Amino acid sequence: MEEIITSVQNPKVKQLLALQQKSSLRRESGLFVVEGVRELEHCVNAGYELDTVFYCREILPSGKIPAGLDNGRVRTVCLSRPVYEKVAYREGTEGVIAEVRSRFKTLESLELPANPLIVVLEAVEKPGNLGAVLRSADAAGADAVFVCDPLTDIYNPNLIRASLGAIFSVPVVCCSSEEAIGFLKNRGIGILTAQLQDSELYYDTPMTAGTALVMGTESTGLTSIWRQSADAHIRIPMLGKLDSLNVSVSTAVLLFEAVRQRNA
Repeated sequence: MEEIITSVQNPKVKQLLALQQKSSLRRESGLFVVEGVRELEHCVNAGYELDTVFYCREILPSGKIPAGLDNGRVRTVCLSRPVYEKVAYREGTEGVIAEVRSRFKTLESLELPANPLIVVLEAVEKPGNLGAVLRSADAAGADAVFVCDPLTDIYNPNLIRASLGAIFSVPVVCCSSEEAIGFLKNRGIGILTAQLQDSELYYDTPMTAGTALVMGTESTGLTSIWRQSADAHIRIPMLGKLDSLNVSVSTAVLLFEAVRQRNA
């Protein structure tokens, strides 16, 4: 008989909830949580290993786990609708949520093409912003995203949700700013820092060669190590009363300028 969990006090459900809420447990266990059929399909296609799939037969459109997510080796657990709705992280869910084994890329493991396009984020704190940047990076065909001196866990559920699965489709490397700068300099990849001071308009700056677009936080911008290491400083013209854009919006503008130049 198939086990159906009907209580949120069940140890399996408690762990699932704790993994959503605690970055320390995600690090210790090597597991994180992904919700939704589309996101999980991106995850599996990127080579991630599912550990346990939780599903609700009453919510899943077909009443059963999609074939690509149930390969016979993955543990599956059926949840009653009230329990599933308790653990579901977002509204309009599709009835499936999974614990997935973490993977972390390194700079040394990156396989980059000639003239790569890379996004570098320094100390970005909000998971939603990082997730939105990853969506733009995927849309623009960026080759990698470096998260330098991270203040958020890349497997934070808010980040995964905001990225719509782009966390799995774009290579993401967490490293220090010093490591990233050394990597870029050694490979002759131009460092373009987004900043208001001492900068040129972004569309007047060539981006057809290997390019790293470096973004800082909205509140404090980039630290001096990036400003001093840059090959060029670029800015987006601000024609209104405010002097900055959301980091994800700024990144999208710069990425698609690089796309425009490379396809001109």
